[in-house]
Amino acid sequence: MNLFDPGAALVVSVGLAGGLEAAVGEPPAAVHPVAVLGRLLGRLEQHRFGVPKLAGTVYALAVPAGCALAAYAAVSLAARLPVPFADAILAGLVLWVASSVRLLIESGRRVVELSNTDLGDAREALLALVGRDASGLSPGLVRSAAVESLAENFSDGFLAPLLTFVALSFVSVPAAAAGAALLKGANTMDSMFGYPGRFGWASARLDDILMFVPARLSAPFLAFGAGDPEAPVRARRYAREPASPNAGWPMGTLAAALNVRLEKPGAYTLNGVADYPTVSDSHDAIGAIRRGAVLAYGVAVAVGVLRWL
Repeated sequence: MNLFDPGAALVVSVGLAGGLEAAVGEPPAAVHPVAVLGRLLGRLEQHRFGVPKLAGTVYALAVPAGCALAAYAAVSLAARLPVPFADAILAGLVLWVASSVRLLIESGRRVVELSNTDLGDAREALLALVGRDASGLSPGLVRSAAVESLAENFSDGFLAPLLTFVALSFVSVPAAAAGAALLKGANTMDSMFGYPGRFGWASARLDDILMFVPARLSAPFLAFGAGDPEAPVRARRYAREPASPNAGWPMGTLAAALNVRLEKPGAYTLNGVADYPTVSDSHDAIGAIRRGAVLAYGVAVAVGVLRWL
């Protein structure tokens, strides 16, 4: 086996990202590239130049493209260093900061554990996961919102960058890093600005396009994580309930696999014949997310090993 084979580079990059995710979780917020990007983006909305939709479209395209170009350039430069796997290591660091699952799980667990002991604190903790008004939510709806967010963020914030990284690794290591960075930039723009309105319209639409395939591929990972491989088949009936063209797939899969009712009042109801998630159901959802992430990392490493052999 050639140590400098592209398959070996993929194994190094994904192994590094997965190892750091398991051991550290997230870089400190003060230096986390995504947190720094978020602080910079917070100033963008002030500069609409009198044409909010045009400005929003320019930013929606320029920010992800800038993230991708920066990652591509940095990894390309690293490839010139006289250090084995320097490009793969830097690409792995890009993948690490572009994909997140440990913080998601920890945030979800905190909401669930508080939901039966301190509803006020649970509602406040929920704001780290969702943007909806949580002030009047019952314990069941708080847990529903947490499970919904766990499912959707598994797809958008973890699986999408990872799968894009693996797919573009067949082009080059810099391209893989650029793809993960682009996905994270687009998802960050959507999280911050992708609300109904002229300024956020392009960010929301671009995110819908980029997440179309990952959202559907998230269903089997979550289904296997929940121990119910047939759940995606039953989830098809829920997929079109949310306004988002993508969110219904991961959320519907967990609703089907766990047989729970997931509801955003006034917007959608998934598996309405079931009950809202209990604390135990919600912990099962967290377990499904964790096992789905391990499976996704395993598949990514397996792809690298098969290319390496």
